[in-house]
Amino acid sequence: MDDLVLNIKNLVSVCCFAIALPVSAQPVSFTQAWSMLQMGNNGLAASQANVSRYQNLQSAKKSLNLPSVTLSANYTRLDDDITLDGNQIVGSTGNSAPPVLAPILGNIVSTIAEKDVFTSSIRAIWPIFTGGKIISAQSIAEAQTDEARAQLDMDRQAKYEDLTKYYFGVVLSKQVLQTYIAVENGLQQHAEFAEKLQQQGQIARVERLQADASLAKAVVDRKKAQRDLEIATSALTQILNQSQSVSPSTNLFTNKSLPPLQAFTDETLSSYPGLSILDAKEQQAKGLTKIEKGKYYPDVYLYGDYSLYEDDSLAAQLKPDWFVGIGVNVPLIENSGRSSNLEAAHSAVLQISHLRAQAKQDLSVLVQKTYLEAQQSREEVEGLEPSIELAQENLRLRKKAFSQGLSNSLAVVDAELYLASIRTQQYVAEFNYLISLNKLLALSSKMNTFKQYESRQVVQSGVTIDG
Repeated sequence: MDDLVLNIKNLVSVCCFAIALPVSAQPVSFTQAWSMLQMGNNGLAASQANVSRYQNLQSAKKSLNLPSVTLSANYTRLDDDITLDGNQIVGSTGNSAPPVLAPILGNIVSTIAEKDVFTSSIRAIWPIFTGGKIISAQSIAEAQTDEARAQLDMDRQAKYEDLTKYYFGVVLSKQVLQTYIAVENGLQQHAEFAEKLQQQGQIARVERLQADASLAKAVVDRKKAQRDLEIATSALTQILNQSQSVSPSTNLFTNKSLPPLQAFTDETLSSYPGLSILDAKEQQAKGLTKIEKGKYYPDVYLYGDYSLYEDDSLAAQLKPDWFVGIGVNVPLIENSGRSSNLEAAHSAVLQISHLRAQAKQDLSVLVQKTYLEAQQSREEVEGLEPSIELAQENLRLRKKAFSQGLSNSLAVVDAELYLASIRTQQYVAEFNYLISLNKLLALSSKMNTFKQYESRQVVQSGVTIDG
């Protein structure tokens, strides 16, 4: 009969736990949550927009190889008409007009151009040699796009690690709450049993008060754990940008073993986007070096002009309708400080080289540290199994001794709390293992392989799934 009453109370506690969560909570696996985050996260969307921006800027640089063609129209106001008389014509030949003809020539006046001048033309300039400045500018634009892509990958890795903490933080909160519910159920049973023993005169009143006080404390702890779970669930729902509450369906777990440390290190050093950012910055610095070198070379270009409209004047008639040519600009003295800029570009290349070497060293240390932390957490989970078995047996014996009057209430409470603390410690170790595992997967750009580790998980309590 007592067992039936206990089972009913356990059922009521579980129901209370279920009611504490939103009824409409949708179960979501960690893999599904990762897909949802990538589709709905505004930060990642902003990084993707930044990639598109630099792709468009890169496309714009391709136009530097094309000629520049402009349509121009001009109106010019002169202080007076441009005129030419006969004496000026004769004088321009280097001779003087005969005296008898001078009056006649002076009366001959021709208007070369009126003071209101209208012109319109198409002009084209086509660079054919710029000392490598155009090619370098295009190379820099390409490197900037590569940097934006690598930054997007960096942001994606950071979001993956954040999701791991939020998602499994909810799972951990659930496990802790279940532990507190089990403690509350156990102490409820103990308090009721203590009340019966007091009524029968087998224990002192202080023993029953001790049992009641421990039960009240357990209720407070359970309610706090319930609130923590609600807060964690709300945070997870927000980071996934969901209107409906999310309930994780992936449990805490560990694996029997991990791939070798060297495998994670090699993958990280070959694919970590932070190194790709440095590669892109190095390409930009080298491009700047070539641009500064290009300032020492002449610019060679083709140019041409075709008149579309001219005034009906003698000057317009004398001017050709079109002309083409080739031009050269040779820099002799300029004020941009090209020599110092060239040295600065060389220094930037050297700086990035040192940064890359330091980054690789730091990444190797970080991977090793994270790998060892994962191993330590896994070993802690395994090492706590005997302690849980011992705590369970100790609790069983304490309850039995209390029922026979051979032990006090405090011993039962301590045994109940000790079992809960060991279980919680194991849950925390599993949580830390998953944090370290997913950090390793993020560093090595292997986030899509999480499901493989999940399928080879070790379920505690002695049952192993796939390995």
